Amino acid sequence: MPRRLAVATVLGIAANFLMFAPSKVAAEDPAYRAEVKQFQNAREASLRAEDGWLSVSGLFWLKPGPSRIGGAPLNEVALRPGVPPSIGVLTVASDDSPGKPPRATFQPTPGVNVLLNGAPFSGGANRSDAEGGKADVLAVGDIRLILLRRNDRFALRVKDNQAETRTKFAGLRWYPVNEDWRVVAQFTPHPLPKTISFDTIVGGVDVMPCPGHVTFEHGGQSYRLDAAAEPDGKLWFVFRDATAGKTTAANARQLTTDAPQGDLVILDFNKAINLPCAYIEHATCPIAPPRNRLPIEVTAGEQLPQTPAKTSATQVD
Repeated sequence: MPRRLAVATVLGIAANFLMFAPSKVAAEDPAYRAEVKQFQNAREASLRAEDGWLSVSGLFWLKPGPSRIGGAPLNEVALRPGVPPSIGVLTVASDDSPGKPPRATFQPTPGVNVLLNGAPFSGGANRSDAEGGKADVLAVGDIRLILLRRNDRFALRVKDNQAETRTKFAGLRWYPVNEDWRVVAQFTPHPLPKTISFDTIVGGVDVMPCPGHVTFEHGGQSYRLDAAAEPDGKLWFVFRDATAGKTTAANARQLTTDAPQGDLVILDFNKAINLPCAYIEHATCPIAPPRNRLPIEVTAGEQLPQTPAKTSATQVD
């Protein structure tokens, strides 16, 4: 590409971004405030929805072999009162090497109406979230059962639309919208494939592709965040700042951005949100990696909820 054309292309991309760059005037832009308010409303509606994160009421780590599930207290997976004493048995294979039987199977208790992904289910393979695509969802009344795999461990996530975390949720809290926290960042891609590792609150490590990092300026200082790659090309940032454990969740918040345009990315911290562990005790959330722990207060985006879970106040380094 001729140098003049390359320069013109870069300047064109930069001009597009600068149209949306933060300014004192733009901070009073009612259209932008309405956009952020719409984002906030959609965020809360998603949390409150049936089978949303607020419905998560349990997380049971499974051993290889059979686990009984139901409302009886002696079950390995003991559900709340009102659930049938036995709804079935989930069996996790001790050997999940290629060519072996399914990693997990579920056999419903006779006479109990169990659905798999919305269809009647008489028993068979039960797919986890680590097997490509979405995990299977077993349903009995208001109860949803989802098999998770975290490294070499399996767990059963329980969702209950009658859970108090959902029915008594008092609502989200946000910092006032401030377009000074909507910044244009410089994206630097990695020349070779790399990964980013996240310690988790349950002791494991999550690994994701890392396409590169961004650098941005605020208050005359430069800061850096490493990105994880989403399947659709968007960037996902798990970060922590100096508000953590005070007005925001202790371990991390998250921010998703559009894919880079050229070497530029818009970081809109007004749309930074909590991870599920800010609201529920039964989550496997990542912790902000060391490079993504900002020394400044990012006074934008979602704060601790009005009724935070106890676990959200425990910081893990």
